[in-house]
Amino acid sequence: MRRHGTGYGMALRAAAALSFSLMYALMKWAATLEPVSAGEMVFYRSIFGLPVVLMWVLSLKGGLASISTRRPLVHLWRCALGVTGILLIFQGLRLLPLADATTIGFTAPIFATLLSIVFLREKVGRHRWTAVILGFLGVLVVLRPGMEGAPPLGGLLFALGGAFVAASVTVTLRQLGKTEKATAIVFWFFIACATVGGVLALIDGHSHSWPVLAVLAAGGLAGGLAQLLMTTSLQHAPVSALAPFDYLQMVGAVVLGWLLLSDAPTAATLAGAALIAGSGLYTAWREQVLKREITPPSPNPSV
Repeated sequence: MRRHGTGYGMALRAAAALSFSLMYALMKWAATLEPVSAGEMVFYRSIFGLPVVLMWVLSLKGGLASISTRRPLVHLWRCALGVTGILLIFQGLRLLPLADATTIGFTAPIFATLLSIVFLREKVGRHRWTAVILGFLGVLVVLRPGMEGAPPLGGLLFALGGAFVAASVTVTLRQLGKTEKATAIVFWFFIACATVGGVLALIDGHSHSWPVLAVLAAGGLAGGLAQLLMTTSLQHAPVSALAPFDYLQMVGAVVLGWLLLSDAPTAATLAGAALIAGSGLYTAWREQVLKREITPPSPNPSV
């Protein structure tokens, strides 16, 4: 495959972040038009995103052979974590304003730092601890505990739980990625999400009008495209150069929340988002200074 360079990878990553924003916004919009459960969101996101992922797999050298695996049990564990995370994230999305849900999702890198200490025995210096503290301050600003107009506690707990699970997935992926191809990891995760989401949709689903089905389908396509763009970006640029572009997702959430949902973010949400983004950007900059590669978790349903 031809390598277009770092700039091309950055452009792909920016497009991925905005595509994820569009997916979130469309799913949230559908849920405001008609009742849509978290399980349904997972199902529609997966079933309409899967063709995009499949076309990507078939376009690569090796085709379907690239989704074979020598570690099915580890994939099963990764998928179990990922499906749990995406359900929590979508449930938080249903209960929270779009900007709040997106902002809380970006606490995943903070949790990943803490989990890497416990499970990967990584050494964390004062710079990364500073970033962790800065990020948690941002969470407190968004939470506004005890203050009037604070976001629903239930939604915040679901969103934080989703971010924590996303961080746990990152720890697993660091190990799984040493022996497994990205195509296998992505493909089997989409299959797991479509299967579990389909079962949950049968249990707790609703009938939908054609316009709402079209919105859900568009959200699934946007999610599949986002996954493709995000994964492909890694083939052209190092993670440390790409990570800052993930925060465009916050910008996308604010703009799309206003355009589609007439939902303007509060000053506290914007301030908290700035602190959390600052935490992630500071970590990325520090790792670049040290010339180390980082693998931050994706704060979105590519969990």
